[in-house]
Parts: sequence; C-alpha cells; structure tokens
Amino acid sequence: MKLYKSAPLPFVGQKRMFATHYIKVLEQYPDSATFVDLFGGSGLLSHITKRIKPNARVIYNDFDNYRQRIANIPKTNALLSDLRTMVGDSVPRYKPIRGELRERILERIASEERHQGYVDYITLSSSLLFSMKYKNDLEGMRKETLWNVIRKTNYPSCDDYLQGLEIVSKDYRALYDEFKDDPSVVFLVDPPYLSTEVGTYKMYWNMTDYLDVLNVLRTRPFVYFTSNKSNIIELCDWMGRNRNLGNPFESCEKIEFNATMNYSSTYTDIMLYKALDSAA
Repeated sequence: MKLYKSAPLPFVGQKRMFATHYIKVLEQYPDSATFVDLFGGSGLLSHITKRIKPNARVIYNDFDNYRQRIANIPKTNALLSDLRTMVGDSVPRYKPIRGELRERILERIASEERHQGYVDYITLSSSLLFSMKYKNDLEGMRKETLWNVIRKTNYPSCDDYLQGLEIVSKDYRALYDEFKDDPSVVFLVDPPYLSTEVGTYKMYWNMTDYLDVLNVLRTRPFVYFTSNKSNIIELCDWMGRNRNLGNPFESCEKIEFNATMNYSSTYTDIMLYKALDSAA
C-alpha cells in the first residue's frame, strides 16, 4: 500500500518534515507494540506507523474529524473546479479577488453548504486565503480578502490513507487512561501549538493545558513533538534542577486588566502579590 509522507489535505502542524526521521525512530519499537496517537490531527503519524509496522495496533484519535474531510474529497474537488472556472483569466495568480466576482464565489460556497450539507473550509482556505490563514465557516471567509491561489488540479482520492487504523474521537486524557496500563503501548504525543487557536484544530491551548500533557510521558515509551516557541524543554530542565520550589504564587492575590496596543493587538497585564502575613 502507498506510504504517504505528507497529509493528503491541508492541516497545520502535520509532521511531514519529520516523516523520514520518524520512520527511523519506529525501528526501535517492536512490531507487536500498540501505538496510541493521542493528538491524531491529520493522521500522518498513525498512517506512517501502520505502513511501517503493519502488524502493530495503531489507534488514531481523530478529534478534528479529518476522516470526514477525506470522505468529502469528491465534493471538494467539484467545488474547486467551479471556482477555477469562475475566476478563469479574469484575476491574475496571487492577486486579490474583489467586487462582484468575490460575491459570486462566496454565494457559490454558501450554495454548496445549503445543497450538499458540507464544505471543507480548511481545504478551501488554502485555495482562497494567503499566509496560512484557515477558516472553519463562511462567516470567517467573508471577513478575509480572497486571493487567486486556487489549486490548479484536483486532490487525488486517498481512500487507503486511514486503512488499518482504529479510529476514535475523544479527549486525549480519556484515551490515555484507557491505555496507560498496557505494557505494550507507545504514546505518540503531538499537542497543538501553545496559546493559539489554529484553524485546523478544534481547541484552544494555554500553558496549563500544554503542561498537563507531560503527565502522559511518565510511565510508558513515547514520541513527543514540540517546538522552540514553547520553551518546554528549557522549562522542564529548570524544574528538574529546582525540584523543591513548589508553586511560589500559591498564596498570592492576582489583579489583571486588558490592554490595547492597536486596533488588532491586545494583551493582558497581570500583577501577583503576596501579603506580609502570608509570606512567612
């Protein structure tokens, strides 16, 4: 069966750049292992694992319903084909789509949703939006400038992409609890970006969420993905060297307010303080 080294449909955070290295990492695990992909995303890690180790049990946590997007590739291709025809040569490549044509395109998308009952807005975003912007609905698309970056060819059928996987859709904590005592398990841990709401994820992650994930790394083998933006490795190294610190803010009071830098940029200022009688 075909080995995909990148996800067949757009997905922010897919590990295609790691594909070759990940294949080598898999060699250290037995063919009889159970691999649990806690944050399945595009399913690329699960797919590669099953292709490289066909006798292994691979559980893909499709929390973001990527399988629905794959099942609707024919509808997505038909919609993109209509959009290519509508734009034609009237708008140069990589130029904005404006005016009456923009409204006709948005109406065509709305019609697709009314009559077909489904639009893959993430895949559609990659053909109409710039700078890795992704929207999950028509209202989100209406707020953005549309660009002629429409894919020139259809997406190929990929019915075999998820073949052989056990597909679930649940909170990663519940899935971890289900397999944490399995001596054969290897956890694949690729959590969403820290403190971001990414168009291809149906969740928001703050620091607490991100650190909670570390609990799944304590007792079983794992493959964990992060980036230098999170500074998680440095943080864990520091915690390892300061094991007795505890939480210095445990008895503090907190005051916060929202501040604005400009019309599109805000942040939260926080002040923590500890009263004299609680500092002892």
